[in-house]
This record gives sequence, C-alpha cells and structure tokens, in this order.
Amino acid sequence: MPAGPTLAAIRERGHLICATSDPLPGFAQPGAEGRWTGFDVDFCRAVAVAIFDDPSKMEFVPLSGDSRFAQLQTGTIDLIARNAPWTMRRDTVYGANYVATSFFDGQAFMVPQSLGAVSAYELDDVSVCVIDGGEQLANIREFFFTTQAAYAEVLYENREDLTVAYRSGLCNAVSAPASWLNAIRRNLPEPATHRILPERISKGAFGPVVRTGDEQWFNIVKWTLFALIDAEEVGVTSLNIQSLSKAKTHAIRRLVGLEGSFGPAIGLKPDFISKVIQTVGNYGEIFDRNFGPETGAAVVRGQNALWLNGGLLYAPPIE
Repeated sequence: MPAGPTLAAIRERGHLICATSDPLPGFAQPGAEGRWTGFDVDFCRAVAVAIFDDPSKMEFVPLSGDSRFAQLQTGTIDLIARNAPWTMRRDTVYGANYVATSFFDGQAFMVPQSLGAVSAYELDDVSVCVIDGGEQLANIREFFFTTQAAYAEVLYENREDLTVAYRSGLCNAVSAPASWLNAIRRNLPEPATHRILPERISKGAFGPVVRTGDEQWFNIVKWTLFALIDAEEVGVTSLNIQSLSKAKTHAIRRLVGLEGSFGPAIGLKPDFISKVIQTVGNYGEIFDRNFGPETGAAVVRGQNALWLNGGLLYAPPIE
C-alpha cells in the first residue's frame, strides 16, 4: 500500500513527532540531556520503530491541555500518546480519534501503610486531600455517601498542591486518578510506605490519539499497540524473540515474522512487528520498565493486566 498523507509526511521529515498532554512521572518525564523516558515515550518509540526501524527517529513534545487538539489537526504533531480520558465528545468533536486503550485508569485513594487500610471500604474518620470542584470531589462525596463513613475534605486547586499537602501530613488520605497517585508516591521520601488502594471510584481510558481522516495512520498506531499486547499474551519478549525461529505456534510465528505478511497492508515492512518487539519489548516489558519494582514505587497491574490474568487488557489477534 502506498504511504498515506501522515506516513508520507513523517517519512519525508525523517522522524515521528509524538506528544503527551501532561508530563507525568512514570508516563513521560525528561531525563539527562533532555532525553524523555516513560510508558508513553516507549510507545512512541515503538511507532518510530514500526516506521523507520529506529527508535531514535522520534521527537517527543509535551503539550498543554489547551493546545493538544489544534496541533494534532494542523499536523504539527503526528500522534498524542496519552490524552485526557477517552470520552465521546473528545472522540467526535475535535477532529481527533482515540485509537485504543493503552492504560486503564480511574480515581482511587492512597494512604500511608501505617493507616492499616487495604481497601477503600475500610476508610472511616479520615481526612482526604482532593481537587476542589469537578468530578473528583463529586466522586468521593458519592463514595462516602454510599459507605456512610465519616470523612473530612481537604480541598486544593491542583495536583502539585495534593503532593505537598499529603507529604506534609495535612491529610491522611489523598484521592485522585491512580496515575496521579503513582506520580505523587514516586516523589515521596519512602514510596513503599504508602499504598494505593485497589478500588476505583471512576473509570478513565487512556490511549493514543490521531487526527481524523487518515485510516492508514490510524491502523499503524492501532496495530503497533495491539502487537505489543499480543506479544505479551503469547510470551514473545525482546529477550527471546531471536530464539523463536523454530516456533510452531501460529500466533508466535506471525509475531516474529515467520508466517504471514501484515505490514505491507498498512504501508510498513513485513517484519515491523518483530522489529518493534525486539527493540522496545512487549506491553508487559514496557509496563515493568516504567512501573515495576526497580522504579522504587511499583504499581500493581490490576486493570492493566492481560485479560487472561483478570485484567482488562485485550487485543484482537494478528492473523
């Protein structure tokens, strides 16, 4: 298939321009010499490998929430790795399409281990730091109305306030999207002494977003993500992929490029999937790299576990 407008523009430019709507520890953070790292960044590198077989041919750009859709529409950026949560309005009104869910989020509670709570339903007589106004405050009011537990609201304007207040002991619980809570916990002196409780009192689906009108580009981004998930499901990793040349399982043979030819149908090379996995790893490897024990603030897979393991993560087969 010939290159569509987005793929052609990326190849002519010589690199992918990928963005996130909100730099967030674990998802996207600048490091030494301006090199970005994180879950979102790794996904962008996977797409760069799919196109160029080179993860370095990618420019990563942090965007404010006010400008993300316009820059996507005008072609200033090619892809948003993580936008605001997926809603019908965002998916249908602003000239942008959500591709698929790469990370399931939702509002949760974080407490010190010393509080002794292992479930949000055990919370009683607590003070809770939360953003003033909007859905997060409404969600905790509804939650505590349901549980009939005593609590006090400690209200703040933004995420940075929540971090300072909780760290200073101005509340003994904090409620926000679990992705925020993980970022707050990573910035605490002893992250392991704080627990993000397992319950979610809202739902939030995050994933890559592309502009409307280019089905080929939509499919490239979608099947790059699905390939990462499918690879984890069948156990194909960056470490073992080169040793699977004699694999008999059809699902594995398709992923490593021994059977079928799926890249040309979307304008890519036949072996783009194997190159992505070999270079960036499968979904589980990316998750562990950015949220695993070595980060000092390990995140339980939970909803982001594979469907085989009780999570929500599911991808159609490559066949």
